[in-house]
Amino acid sequence: MGGFIEPSPLNQERESNLKPILAGFALLIMVVGVVVFLLREKPKANGGPPPYATNVKIADLKMSAAENFVGASVSYLEGTVSNAGDKILTHVVIRLSFKDSLGQVVQTEDIPLHVIETVGPYNDAVDLSASPLPPGKSKPFRLTLEHISAEWNREYPSVVLVDVLTK
Repeated sequence: MGGFIEPSPLNQERESNLKPILAGFALLIMVVGVVVFLLREKPKANGGPPPYATNVKIADLKMSAAENFVGASVSYLEGTVSNAGDKILTHVVIRLSFKDSLGQVVQTEDIPLHVIETVGPYNDAVDLSASPLPPGKSKPFRLTLEHISAEWNREYPSVVLVDVLTK
């Protein structure tokens, strides 16, 4: 029986349950903090275009759309890629930026360049690593876009080369 001199057993029981709960909560917050820190996306280094990008020319852009087998609309950006340098072009990644009617970017896509190769009676888009582009040559290319934002202003996207590999 608790009196004036001795604390009641009920108060001691509450205090003893509170410490492990607070310790568990603090541990949970620390674990979540570590997980968030480890899974955060690393900032991309924006050091400008790759050095060989000045030798890669993109021209004759055309956009088209078609329905795929599922009935969804697929958009294509086609054109010609030229290698004006002295190395064999083996890989190019293009960043497309789509804008809205206010000129704000509503969608950005980084897409590897696929050149058009004739395989039998059909044209097929293959990765540039499978069909490298020699110096002084040009090839038609096709970029496939599964989805474009509904806010897009229907103008051609801006095209920037973000990765260029040669051999």
